[in-house]
Amino acid sequence: MSPWMSGCRLAAALAAILLVLATAPGRAEPYDVALLQGLDKVTARVSTIEAPVGRTVRFGTLQIIARTCDKRPPEETPESAAFLDIWEVRPGEAAISVFRGWMFASSPALSAVHHPVYDVWVLDCLDE
Repeated sequence: MSPWMSGCRLAAALAAILLVLATAPGRAEPYDVALLQGLDKVTARVSTIEAPVGRTVRFGTLQIIARTCDKRPPEETPESAAFLDIWEVRPGEAAISVFRGWMFASSPALSAVHHPVYDVWVLDCLDE
């Protein structure tokens, strides 16, 4: 399969998931906290990260801001999604954007962070 076809399939799958989330009846407002999980590939340590929406949290050299987090109501097929901004910040260097976009709990590989040391993925959306 050509890279163009692969990209089209990815875009179509992402559009379908966004459509389902947008049309699902649910809460009037998004949740307050994105519950994330992070993997440090060097130490093999897995961490659970609570990222309050609109606030910066750190994971290693990464700074993560959850812009919004939403999930389907309990009577529907489970799905949580968060829009995240992730930067790598090293002392004495300019911040580098590592990821910006939607992540889905049910499909972490659909929209993944590409970093040599860290992986981050969405687990759930919570209220404070």
